[in-house]
Amino acid sequence: MSLPSIEQLTDALRPVQDPELNRSIVDLGMVRDLAINSSGSVSLTVVLTIAGCPLRNEIQTRVTSALRRLDGVGEVAINFGVMNDAERAKVRELVHGNPAATAGSNPSQGHAEGRKIPFAQPGSKTRPILISSGKGGVGKSSVTTNLAVALANAGYKVGVVDADIYGYSIPRMLGTDRDPVVIDNMLLPPEAWGVRCISIGYFVPDGQAVVWRGPMLHKALEQFLTDVFWDEPDFLLIDMPPGTGDIALSLSQYLPRAEVLVVTTPQTAAQKVARLSAAMAAKVNLPVRGIIENMSWFVGEDKQRYELFGTGGGQLLADELGVPLLAQIPLVEDLREGGDTGRPIAAVQPDSEVGTIFAQLARRIAEDMKPKKVFSAALKVN
Repeated sequence: MSLPSIEQLTDALRPVQDPELNRSIVDLGMVRDLAINSSGSVSLTVVLTIAGCPLRNEIQTRVTSALRRLDGVGEVAINFGVMNDAERAKVRELVHGNPAATAGSNPSQGHAEGRKIPFAQPGSKTRPILISSGKGGVGKSSVTTNLAVALANAGYKVGVVDADIYGYSIPRMLGTDRDPVVIDNMLLPPEAWGVRCISIGYFVPDGQAVVWRGPMLHKALEQFLTDVFWDEPDFLLIDMPPGTGDIALSLSQYLPRAEVLVVTTPQTAAQKVARLSAAMAAKVNLPVRGIIENMSWFVGEDKQRYELFGTGGGQLLADELGVPLLAQIPLVEDLREGGDTGRPIAAVQPDSEVGTIFAQLARRIAEDMKPKKVFSAALKVN
């Protein structure tokens, strides 16, 4: 039996992608010293982007599997190395552009010494969606997490920015078990359930409060949008903090193409406060696309439905704004437990009542509410 050539071995490795960068390990320059001996044993060196790469075993499995598909290949021996600074800089430029690229004075263009915000550029395929509420405690982060997972389940590439700097919770709710990887000042966001996310929670010691003024918040958000390798997701969900302060203003400047979804509970008091998020969106010219009502009802052991937080608040707000009520999400213990354990109900129970609601919500946003069908917030602000 004839043995494969070095060119054939290289071609077999070309479809193998780095699990975080989603680029061919051949094109990234990670494959070195590829050789095959007379008995069909293949040896090669794979240089990792950083020492201690958390996905080294996955890369080893992918490389070994790809080579063994070739006739004549026997054992595969992989030696691992690590890129030097110059090689990492080259990788960053290949996948993320030149960090020294000039930018304009518009906030959506980034600082003059930094990269442009990709999601604000003409031709970007990513839909940025701000998940907002007027107050805390309405389950906004839970909605963000499960909607992101439901979109990923439907086959879309999804990223989440945890913009609630003071009350970050997305890493716990999504169940990401490692910190971002840094390659030449480029951050590779952790991924779980098909969703990539970035949060200040990865950079703050557990239990330590974030005590920042506006300019530091502004800079952190900009870095989340420019220095993170998002790899052109279809959707970028932004979990907003409650209220209408600095972060909301900054993101409206950074993401002028963003859409807004407002989360509320059925009670009148929550609906009235959620109205302020819509007012904020109207002031900065961002379209409110719809309302999501959370904690709409609870089903007891007697199978009866109890509307613990009242009824009708979501529909009243939707009618006032002239936008659709996109979903009503019941109060379910598994939904809360999933947020505490990092096992979102949309991921582990997609066929449950709540899982189905999130799947329908994802489908409605992705298919029925494309940007050309923009709803404007018909709200007069005094």
